[in-house]
Amino acid sequence: MMSNGRFAMKIIAHYIRKMPADISCHQFCIGATRAIRKHYGRRITELAVHPEERMTASVILFSRLRREIWMIGDCLCLVNGELFENPKPYEQTLAEMRAAIIKELLAEGKTQEELLTNDEARASIIPHMLQEMKNQNITYSVVDGFPIPIQLVPIITLDFSPHEIVFASDGYPFLCPTLNESEVRLDHQRETDPLNIGSFKATKGFTPGNHSFDDRTYIRFII
Repeated sequence: MMSNGRFAMKIIAHYIRKMPADISCHQFCIGATRAIRKHYGRRITELAVHPEERMTASVILFSRLRREIWMIGDCLCLVNGELFENPKPYEQTLAEMRAAIIKELLAEGKTQEELLTNDEARASIIPHMLQEMKNQNITYSVVDGFPIPIQLVPIITLDFSPHEIVFASDGYPFLCPTLNESEVRLDHQRETDPLNIGSFKATKGFTPGNHSFDDRTYIRFII
């Protein structure tokens, strides 16, 4: 069965292939929202109060004609080595909360292996995450079929000089100028702190057998 996030991705990708080349960020937000929303049918009222059940995706786009980068949701970007982020406002607070709980559990005798297999700390913050999701497109932006406040979408405007750009999802805790460097840093994180409770904190750890703790996408291009 396809997840809501993957379904959202497919809908948005189809919309991007069909949209005008000169579309503005505001027009894209409206069009992508409509593309998702038409799949909800009579569930709109229900989904208004249950955002955790919506088809939701983060999107980062480069408009060649407008020389703009649009960041909708929690994505990462490097422009000539300069990092741009657009995290969910509650993410770090809940990551700190989870880390504190895990450290208490470790002190009580739980092992790292046990917590990687059964992340009790993540389970304890899930209610907070669901509550914070009610702020989708209120305090932070996503594409989920509900209106996106344009003021919550960072727009990076580029001049006409050459630029090297990297787009990535937040499955990369350390975004580097090359995919290999980013993967090496990710591997180091998995080997040294698989619970993600040290200098880098996340709302989840590395599930045994997985190469990352979250989905990861990486693209690098020069304009």
